Amino acid sequence: MNLRTAVLSASVLACAFPLGLCAQAASDWRTPTEISNYRTTPDYAETMAYLERIAAAAPGQVKIEDFGKTGQGRDLKIVIASKDGVFDPAAIHASGRAILLVQNAIHAGEMDGKDSCLALLRDIVITKTRAALLDHVVFVFIPVYNIDGHERRSAYNRINQNGPEQIGWRGNASNINLNRDYMKAQEPETRALLKMFHRWLPDFYVDDHVTDGADFQYDVTFDIDATPDVAPATAKWIREDVTPELERQIDAAGHLAFPSLIDLNDDTDPAKGLAFSDLSPRFSTGQMILENRPGLLVEMHMLKDYKTRVTGNYEILRALLEVMNRDAAKLIALNRTADEAAAKLGAHPLGSEKFPLVIGSNGETTPVVFHGYQFTRALSEISGRMWVSYRHEPWNVTLPLSNGAQVVASTTPPAGYIVPPQWTDVLNVLAAHDVAMRRTAAAWTGKVERYRCSGMQWQGPPFEGRHPTFEGEGAGAQPGHYGVCTLTTETLTFPAGSVVIALNQRLSKVAIHWLEPDAPDSALRWGFFDPIFEQREYGEAYVLEKLARENLAKDPQLKAEFEHRIEADPRFAASPRARLEFFYERSPWFLENHVGEYPVGRLLSLEGVPVE
Repeated sequence: MNLRTAVLSASVLACAFPLGLCAQAASDWRTPTEISNYRTTPDYAETMAYLERIAAAAPGQVKIEDFGKTGQGRDLKIVIASKDGVFDPAAIHASGRAILLVQNAIHAGEMDGKDSCLALLRDIVITKTRAALLDHVVFVFIPVYNIDGHERRSAYNRINQNGPEQIGWRGNASNINLNRDYMKAQEPETRALLKMFHRWLPDFYVDDHVTDGADFQYDVTFDIDATPDVAPATAKWIREDVTPELERQIDAAGHLAFPSLIDLNDDTDPAKGLAFSDLSPRFSTGQMILENRPGLLVEMHMLKDYKTRVTGNYEILRALLEVMNRDAAKLIALNRTADEAAAKLGAHPLGSEKFPLVIGSNGETTPVVFHGYQFTRALSEISGRMWVSYRHEPWNVTLPLSNGAQVVASTTPPAGYIVPPQWTDVLNVLAAHDVAMRRTAAAWTGKVERYRCSGMQWQGPPFEGRHPTFEGEGAGAQPGHYGVCTLTTETLTFPAGSVVIALNQRLSKVAIHWLEPDAPDSALRWGFFDPIFEQREYGEAYVLEKLARENLAKDPQLKAEFEHRIEADPRFAASPRARLEFFYERSPWFLENHVGEYPVGRLLSLEGVPVE
């Protein structure tokens, strides 16, 4: 056997083994998933090996950078594709090119976006069939965000999903759902991502997912927020230009797209139509509203085969890059305008402008042609409720889509906030978001607005490692479900080292959502201020008995109120402690507990506050 024959034989033999166990032929640029005919998805080492191979072949166009570590110490990475070898974010922004950031596998069993990004990068810089996508855009993507969950591979991680054979886990190493952690930012992955995000400050953001839920013909569903909390000009561009063009291009590529999340009004009866959905800042795209950036949520359909899902994910990313190339200058200008508006939120006279905290349905619906599947409804002898069985026969019908949005809760932004220095966990979250803060050089006394809260109710079982004042995935859609916070104006003293957050900054919306109690993902609602609701001092029974008798003797109105409460409230009447607490709570001793007094001050003005 001559040398040439030996080399060819070795090459053929090598290609008979799976990628990762042997070298792939130099001319073969199929992704690991394509080599397996979409049966499998590569583990993290195989994923990065393929990306490093591309980077080595296109060093002037591709760079891989670390941006932090996971809880288990794995390196978080981004891949940057730039047409001219410029990989510095500031230089890219100065060049007038737009930046797209795509996040993959935050739910690590949903890895379709990872494999589509591998193929898309190859087609941009290796085969160059999509090279024009870098003309006016720099493509940045996170191959795998939840790496620890990604490596917890099993055939049994997602019962709802049709392949591939081995997939990752929804939570990270601490079993936290990272797509509920954006606002509270408690996980190392989240904090690393926020730092990286603000270094790059992308112009458009994508979060790739695979949906759970109903069965239907669509294989690509997506949503871009254009609700009343989005900058008006940006929302108009999303509604009129971006969304229709993405739908058109995806359909033209042989996939079937629906430009909204598909949530049923009644999951036991698809005929009742499609529900309104709005994602608060605990979610990635909800957080993007606070960052003044468009955020695209991609949801591939769980029951479609893996090839259909990966190629569908490829097409929506390709279509978005085409739209961004066409509208790069417009997008950059829209983002600049949104940033400037956010930096002026604290400049208005108090009470002159409403800021939306919660978005909900206004009851309006739009008829849409829906491509679903025929179904049968029956009463289940197992669950005792109606259940749906789908048949893969087309059900093309006009259904009502609830897409009318309104502001459900709002606030009037102050000039800024002042937070006492002891609330370190609250302040650390703001720091993780890169919110600008300054400390007072001395104690300061002044008039502020502050909330007094009562009637708090906490969720029973834990949710994302905490016991918030809302019910899990219900997201606390309506204010008041967790208690009542009433705004008062008071003169208060704040110690030296208190933190002042002025709202004349780009990230003003983050500060408002974290520090306003009615915001759906505020610090108060996530339980960061729970100690203010705990009563520390109390009275012994024999002391309160004496207090009660003295007050009953001198206050007829109090006596009448007490007697009415006994008659009207059996639980109160049956509780000796509650009956004594009735008198303690109406005494100056109880007031010194300061129960429910929210410690954050809303500054009417920044003048005179001695910040360093």
